[in-house]
Amino acid sequence: MKQNVRLSTYSFIVSILSMVMLFVICLWQYNRTGMSVIIWVLLGVVVIWALATLYYAPLSIELKDNVLAVNRSLRVKEIPLSEIKMVKLCPPTMAARRLFGSGGYFGYWGWFSEPDLGKYFAYYGKSSECFLVLLRNGKKYILGCENAPAMVNAINAKLVK
Repeated sequence: MKQNVRLSTYSFIVSILSMVMLFVICLWQYNRTGMSVIIWVLLGVVVIWALATLYYAPLSIELKDNVLAVNRSLRVKEIPLSEIKMVKLCPPTMAARRLFGSGGYFGYWGWFSEPDLGKYFAYYGKSSECFLVLLRNGKKYILGCENAPAMVNAINAKLVK
């Protein structure tokens, strides 16, 4: 079973506006000063942020025979089903604090913290489509995809076996 990650409207707008703003700033600075140090620094920041986005931003969640996979552009994060203790629907709350990661730029990914859940790593696009994956070692992931209830049911069905 494979489900795509959909971006929220906010996340979509933030992603597009951020890219446009960086492009406009680079063009404006280039027209103003030529290829100055500021342009090289801005381009370096853009490249580093783009690589981080490609590395972490979730594209889809896939349930395979023995792993739950978070498909990203440059890498796939695989969580063995044998390490999963519990899975349940659990959208993040407004009390979630971003510790390190993206709060909307091409989705929500990175380390977050909530009073009820504690620290967790997130890979999702819309908070209304999220579920919690609790591992046996205590690590927590908030994942999100289209039709999250069906994904949770499919994972739980495999955990029982």
